[in-house]
Amino acid sequence: MKMLAYRKGIRLLLIVALFLGTTIITSLGVTLNTASAQDSKPTIVLVHGAFAESSSWNGVLTKLIAKGYPTTAVANPLRGVESDANYVSSVLNGIKGSIVLVGHSYGGAVITNAVNDNKNVKALVYVAGFAPDTGETAAELSGRYPGSTLGPTLAPPVALPDGGKDLYIQQDKFHAQFAADVPVADTKLMASTQRPITEAALNEASGAPAWKSTPSWFIYGSRDLNIPAAVQSFMAKRANSKETIVVNDASHVVMVSHSDTVVKVIEHAAAAN
Repeated sequence: MKMLAYRKGIRLLLIVALFLGTTIITSLGVTLNTASAQDSKPTIVLVHGAFAESSSWNGVLTKLIAKGYPTTAVANPLRGVESDANYVSSVLNGIKGSIVLVGHSYGGAVITNAVNDNKNVKALVYVAGFAPDTGETAAELSGRYPGSTLGPTLAPPVALPDGGKDLYIQQDKFHAQFAADVPVADTKLMASTQRPITEAALNEASGAPAWKSTPSWFIYGSRDLNIPAAVQSFMAKRANSKETIVVNDASHVVMVSHSDTVVKVIEHAAAAN
């Protein structure tokens, strides 16, 4: 009897051990699958525009990072469409896996030219950004419809050794022109740290546009004084935008004043691919 009870006890222990082992393996599988799902998120590459810098994406970056997205905010040289696009393209070539490429303002012209048949780039997101066609320039597009008041707010050009000119916005006009829906204290910092763009870059013709072969999303403010809303609506329709969001009363830096809304658009682009 004792031997029989002993054998039954051993058998019960084996059954329990087998059950526990299966449970552990199953749980581990769920954990691994979850990690795999997180790892599958595309890298979000953000390209700033003229009179700005990478920190203009801080609000967007904070939220994307919290959601588990790999992110890179590129320091756009702002020297010329082709050269800037080539630089961004080199950054893209170093990224493994899917990419959502985001451009603000002049950065939109850069991302339009930076894909260069990179199959990892699955979506383009234009945040108050230029989406030029072949031969078009940022300067020409911004004036195609009435509403841009950028010209009179520019400071006297800074002469460069190569004969070119660097352009800045006058600091005392920066808030009203560039970021009217951002607190004044914040815009004073933005005005002081603004990066200049060459005059030549704004007048350089764009190459073949990536938006003709890569799906695009658009978001912009209704009170953008740099690139009029009418221009942005025209570009979004021409690019067959998958989603176009117009933020009522938002300024040119919609990613600063409405980072939550911009993040949602980026996530929509990421989820679609």
